Order: sequence, then structure tokens, then C-alpha cells
Amino acid sequence: MKLIIAEKPSVARDIARVLGVKTKEEGYLRGEEYLVSWALGHLVTLQEPDELDAKYQKWRMEDLPILPDRIPTKVIPKTKKQFTALKKLMLSGEVDSLICATDAGREGELIFRLIYEQAGCKKPVERLWISSMTDEAIREGFAQLKPAAEYEGLYKSARSRSTADWLVGMNASRAFTLRYNVLLSIGRVQTPTLAILVKRRLEIERFVPVEYYTVTADFGDYQGVWFDEKAEDEKVSHRIPDQETAQRIVSKVKGQEAAVQSVSREEKKELAPQLYDLTSLQRDANRLLGFTADKTLKIAQSLYEKWKVLTYPRTDSRYLPLDMLPRARQTLLKLPAVYQPLVQGIPWKEDGKLPFSKRIFDNAKVSDHHALLPTPQTAPLDKLPADEKALFDLVAKRAIAAFYPPYVYDQVKIITGAADEVFKTTGRVTKDPGWKAVVQGQEAQTTSARKKAAEPEQTVLPDVQEGDQRQVKKASSKKEQTKPPAPHTDASLLYSMENAGRELADEALREQMKGSGLGTPATRAAIIERLIHVGYVQRRGKTLNATDKGVQLIEIAPEEISSPEMTGKWELALDEIARNQRTPERFDEGIRRLSAWLVEYARTTKNEGSFPPEERRKGKGGKKASSVKLLEGAQCPLCGKPVQVSDKAYGCSAWRDGCAFTLWKDCLTRGGGPALNDRLVTMLLKDHSVRGSTGTVALEDGHISFVPKEQGGQTVSYPIAYKKK
Repeated sequence: MKLIIAEKPSVARDIARVLGVKTKEEGYLRGEEYLVSWALGHLVTLQEPDELDAKYQKWRMEDLPILPDRIPTKVIPKTKKQFTALKKLMLSGEVDSLICATDAGREGELIFRLIYEQAGCKKPVERLWISSMTDEAIREGFAQLKPAAEYEGLYKSARSRSTADWLVGMNASRAFTLRYNVLLSIGRVQTPTLAILVKRRLEIERFVPVEYYTVTADFGDYQGVWFDEKAEDEKVSHRIPDQETAQRIVSKVKGQEAAVQSVSREEKKELAPQLYDLTSLQRDANRLLGFTADKTLKIAQSLYEKWKVLTYPRTDSRYLPLDMLPRARQTLLKLPAVYQPLVQGIPWKEDGKLPFSKRIFDNAKVSDHHALLPTPQTAPLDKLPADEKALFDLVAKRAIAAFYPPYVYDQVKIITGAADEVFKTTGRVTKDPGWKAVVQGQEAQTTSARKKAAEPEQTVLPDVQEGDQRQVKKASSKKEQTKPPAPHTDASLLYSMENAGRELADEALREQMKGSGLGTPATRAAIIERLIHVGYVQRRGKTLNATDKGVQLIEIAPEEISSPEMTGKWELALDEIARNQRTPERFDEGIRRLSAWLVEYARTTKNEGSFPPEERRKGKGGKKASSVKLLEGAQCPLCGKPVQVSDKAYGCSAWRDGCAFTLWKDCLTRGGGPALNDRLVTMLLKDHSVRGSTGTVALEDGHISFVPKEQGGQTVSYPIAYKKK
């Protein structure tokens, strides 16, 4: 009898159904050849420090670092019943071997191995490795079971990752919490991820906008933007530094004769986008559907497990193996009817086979799992929930578009002269829509948003020739302003996490960092949510913003724990362990040295931090205290007493005497405005109006308001407690 252990009950039931295992027992299903059980996620985990030694119950600097030779495991109390049932089956005399059917990835491997070790099982193990949950895929997987020994590297990598996170997290969090008397969470991956967000926040706050002017001329059937032919940087050649010069150009050319000086046409091609891996799907789902990375992963997992219409989602590959060419064909032909007109638009070969492309099929670039695809099982679009349907649509159209020809267009540039001034007009003329016909403008929309030109690009241009005459019908100037970097979104943060180290000056190190990043596709969403949970990051609409606490943590944390480059190198090492190209002992020893060094750094550093006092530890367990602090240099506009700040609001310190002045930190974010911070409120109480790069915040007449700079933006106004009781 073989015991199959899946990760979730739903997966176990699917496997049991395919294998004809039907009899329900307590904690498992029984058949003639197989017993099928499940792990309920993590049944076993690493012990806490106080379970290693009671002295660690109290956090004391003299007890650090905590560096056990090997961190023992424990059964999680909440799921102990299922572990007990599973252990009984594993050690049962009727079971002669096991089949590991947990998720086919690093964490799934760890889940099974920890249970296996905790139960003291020594029986032989085979590994089920599948990329979709269709009946056909399950049958194929059982026909190709492999010895567990072939996945030993994957387990060692998973164990090293788990140990590293424990050692760094436990030691650094305790050391820095004790040093600064503030409950701080420090992690091997989460801290450098936070550093990316802090860097962007500081870039925005320190950004100094520069005003300039542009001049546009209307030639009747097209328009042009003035530019300086002698400018060294073409990107800023259209900027005029002062209004007087801009107005002089307007007056000079208005009503004057104009002539086309040159017309250039350059044919360009954009290749079809590659198939999705998890991270690229999360980024597009964030941009196009507004899904967070965590939501996308959960929906993709539902499409994989429950609906069985998507292949394994936690993949880091955007390629398919060569032997999947026939299955890819079957997948496309089995897509729902609504997609079939697009499928027929693929340039099929005469023998009915798909066109081959190295951008799609490449064995060398397929890791544990291939790129995301729909399964050959036709999706029931009429039954899918709206979010599942929308995400499936992204994957299905990407699978089709990948086989389409390039988008071909002419890039057109017209230079028009008038009264010794020159104007540039740019545009594109589509020659062959290619793959863009599949995505119906979605890709074009996001691409143009990312690569917005300095001057407007016209999509429809007249057929003009050099020497053609025109007249300047109208001319106008416009005041512009340079803009700060945009706040990070899930999409842009995922990109930065995936490409950690790409901006390194050291070329050799940069080359070494290729393929590494912060976390893995399977863990990045959880890292983002963790940063929000511990108060280092706030999500406002689509944007992710570092909080004051997050900024302060990065200011006091050493580069060795906050550097994306360092963590990217660790992730690369873990990948090499998984591929049996590196021994785990070398990695583990490096992590132990780092953990000890972080404790010593926290103990001896002279770097003084200033954290919000409402988050100071209070009593056992480090619970937060609801204390407040005074806002230096700020006075109540009603009574002149000092203003105090809590975790949620700014208010008068004389509130017990009846002064009700209050400003809620998120009062403007509810309508799309900025969150209030100490610097902004201090300036606001002094000057009553603060102008920033995105708009103006004003405090008057019992209201706080935000007027966005962008035309068409909505003004936000919020009433405040501005009168004495």
C-alpha cells in the first residue's frame, strides 16, 4: 500500500478521484492500492527561541545571538490532530512507501520533508511533479514518478532558506527592538524590499520641481511642438525656461507662413510579448485590473486548484519545453469559443502545427515549471467568478498573442519651420497590428503610459512631403513642471524585487546577479503584505508608500541587511543549492556570521533613531502602547497650545480643556489626496497653505483641502474639528 500526501484536502480529493480512491476515513481516503491524505498546509514548523531554552522568553541583549547548531521542529498545535493521523498512517505496517504530492516547488518540498522527519518515518518516497490539476496531468504525473532523492537539492535549499529567515529574523528583530525600545520586525527579504520603497519616498519628498514652458503651433491638419535644434539632450529640447521667451515665440510665429523642412519614416517592429510567469502576471493584473500581487496569486491558485483551467501558477519561467509544442496546440484549440477567432488568426503552418519560436520554446530556460498557460480543459467562462474570469482572460490572450507576428508601424517625424523657429511632430502609422489585435489596446495602453514621450505623439498624421506649405493657424504657450518619480505600485515594486542588482556599477557582479532577486515569485506577494501588516508600508489606492516608521528603520539598519543587492545574492545562492551547484553548509555559515554581526551592530551602534512612540513596547510580548508625542514647532491654530501626534491623528494637547482641533492623517487619502505627515502639518499650521509637486494642501474655514495640480483632478475637502466646545 502506498500513502500519498498532498498539501491541501482539495488536491487530495482530486488525486483520489482520478485514482479511484473513494472510501472516506478519519483524515484520509482509502482505496485498494493507495491511501490519500493531506497536510493542511504547514503541520510542522521551526521551534521558537523560548522552546529551545526558557531563558529566551525574556528578550535580553546579553542572551543574543541565538545560534543553535540545528533548529529543531515542532508540530503546530492548531493542526496537531491531522499530523497525528498522518503520522499513524506513515508508520503503519500496511504502508510500504510514500508519494510526496505537495505543491511542486521549494516550499511544497519543505512541507513534506518536515512532516516526514518529525514523524520519524524511514520508508522510501517517490515524488509527484505536475504543472496542472487536470485529470490527464495527474495520470501522467503518476506514470512518471521519480525518486525523492532527485529533489534533495530542492529540499536543502528550502531548509537553508527557512533557517536563514529564522536566524536573521529572530536575532536582528530582538537586537534592534532592545536597542531602540521599539517593536521592530527585521527580515532577510522584507527589509531590503522596504528599502526600495523608502528610497522612492525620499526621492519624491526631496524632489524640487522645475518650471518651464512649451509652445505648440497649429498648422491646420497637424500640430507641432517647438524645440531647440542645438540642444544636447533631445528629451528636454522642447523646454523653454521662462514665460517671456515662450510668449515671444508665440507672437513671432502666429499667422506666419510655414514650410515642411523634413519628413522621416522609420519602420519599427515590436515582438509579441512572452508568456507569463507569476511575477509578470501579477504586474499586468495590477496595472490592468487593479489587483494586488496577493490577490492575483490567490485567484491564480483558484484557477489552478479549483477550476483546473490554469497550469501551476508559482512559476518563474516564461518558456515552454520543446516537447510541449503539441500540447500548446491542443491548449489553444480547446480555449472557449470566444477566443477561437483569435486562435485562427495565428499564422499556423500548412500541416496544422504551431509556428516555432525560441521566445516561447527553450528547454534551457525552463526551471522547475514552465510558463503559465491555460490547461487543455475548456474553461467554463459562464461559471467563473468575475475576478477569475478577468485573470483567465489575461493568460488566455497572452497565450494566443505570443504566437502572433510582430506589431509593425512607421515612426514618423515631421519638422516644420516658421519665422526661423522649428517645430517637431511625431506619430506612428500602423502597417500591421500583429499581436496587438489580440490584446485590443491593453498592452498599447500600458506601454504608452510607461514610455510617455516628452512631447505629445499624434496617432493620425497627414501625408505631407518636404517643401509643403502651411500657415500657423494658432500658437500657444503652456506652463509645465517637471514631475517627481511616481510612487511604487505592486507592479513596479515586483519589477524592482525581481531585478535587484541590475543597477550595480560593478559589471561582473551585475552579470552574476542575473536571475536573482528579492524573494521568489511564490513569496513576493506575501512579503509586500507583511510590510503593510507590521506598519512599515501603507497602501493608498494602487500605490505603496513607506511610513515614517519604515523610513526610520532603513535609516538605522546597516546596509548588510537593507541592501537589495545582498539579498539578491543570497537568493542566487539558494537557487544554486537547489540545482546542486553549491553546498548548503557554506550558505548556512554565512548567515550565522551575519546574524551574530547584526546583534553586535545593534549593541554598539551610535545611530540614534526616533520612532513613533505609540509603537513602543509595553510589557510582556512587546505590545504596543497608545502613547503620543508633541509635534515640534507646531502650535494649535485655536488656542496656541502645542500640537500632539498619535498613530492616527494630529490634535491639540489641550483637548482635556475643551480644545477640539483635530486633523486625521488619512482625511485626504480617502479622496485620492496625500496622507498627512509631521513635516506637512508643521508647514500647514504655520503658513495655512503648502504647495507640493502634486498639488496644494490648504487649511481654512473649518476645512482641510487638497487641490491637485493636474487638470481634471478632483479637489478633496474634509471638515475638521476647528471650534472650541
